[in-house]
Amino acid sequence: MELYNLKHPQQVVNFTQALKLGLGKDRGLFFPKQIPVLDDIEALLAMPFVERCKKVLGAWLSSELGQDRVDTLVEKAFNFELSLAKADDKRYCLELFHGPTLAFKDFGARFMAQCLNELASDEKISILTATSGDTGAAVADAFFGLDNIQVVVLYPKGKISLLQEKMFTTLGDNIHTVSVESDFDACQDLVKRAFEDSDVRDGLHLNSANSINISRLLAQICYYFEAVAQFKREHKQDPVIAVPSGNFGNLTAGLFAKAMGLPVKRFVAATNSNDTVPRYLDQGDWLPHATVATMSNAMDVAEPSNWPRVEAIVDAMSWSLSDITGVALSESDTSEALKELNRAGYLSEPHAAIAAQALTLTMSDDDKGIFLGTAHPAKFKEVVESELSIEVPLPPALAAVADKDILSATLEADFTELKSHLFKVL
Repeated sequence: MELYNLKHPQQVVNFTQALKLGLGKDRGLFFPKQIPVLDDIEALLAMPFVERCKKVLGAWLSSELGQDRVDTLVEKAFNFELSLAKADDKRYCLELFHGPTLAFKDFGARFMAQCLNELASDEKISILTATSGDTGAAVADAFFGLDNIQVVVLYPKGKISLLQEKMFTTLGDNIHTVSVESDFDACQDLVKRAFEDSDVRDGLHLNSANSINISRLLAQICYYFEAVAQFKREHKQDPVIAVPSGNFGNLTAGLFAKAMGLPVKRFVAATNSNDTVPRYLDQGDWLPHATVATMSNAMDVAEPSNWPRVEAIVDAMSWSLSDITGVALSESDTSEALKELNRAGYLSEPHAAIAAQALTLTMSDDDKGIFLGTAHPAKFKEVVESELSIEVPLPPALAAVADKDILSATLEADFTELKSHLFKVL
């Protein structure tokens, strides 16, 4: 597998190198030179999930790693279920929150951890990542206790739910967490600056577990195949898929799946008030506003890092950006979307509710669609209970951390301060 740097196409790496580097020169994202196309999609969709994942990821990685090694990585990473739940007669939720940290990030984080453990087991590695909510927990859980790997997670102070925070800030050991006095975009910028600083990057053997790492995106392709496989058991038509979008890694993975041959009618990029992409798709101008704090905090991203990959896929496949529908919901619209799902008999949380409403707003009378349920409703217990006037019981994974102490350091959004901190803890 060959990948090139979107900013510097002359920088070409294989998968193992991209896995270890995370970002290319000048913060450039790695992108595959060729997107594999799968044969006999119907037979592929009839396979069990794990067996299909081996085929999907093998199409990308077997030439470099060997199919046996790919099979082992998949079996270790994807050992939990996912289901397609009916919300109403036209909409289904792909529930991606049945993993250990109750969020879709478990898929990418666990696969990346297994890849690094297998392909770089004799090297010291420092993972530096930023989270707007769920990435932190998934990465911390996936890498917790692994030899030779230290993890630092940056997150915006006071801008993620308390239970989200406790899932990754209470572990200790090789997991170090930093509460940053700013928003997610500032955290993300600090990560990118660290990769540009040779002292930090080389001295600490730096890697990133954000969705900028290609290994995470490849893993996420797999659940789109599962969504369509389950959908096709009941419906002949191709689904519209609405993706709750923050940093846009999730949509990127979906587009990769479609490029590989997965039958999807179209994608809907659903955002909250941080609507840079919907405005861009509608007006043609990339004009990020200041980040706005919302109840769907994992999507509070004004400058999504993965957007260049979205455009690269569209170009590679000779598609048009008009094939992607952008929808942004206000806070009041999000509240109503959550309540509307609940009235339909489906308990959800703000991110999925935004995607569900985006489906309703964009489907024709003949369409049926899938929206992604990216986190368990209990991860947003306070918001869901307040909006719906109900009590949301805590699943065991959250109950286990509810009373634990947060172990985070607190820093200003200052790179010099972060750099000093990294050399102290790593």
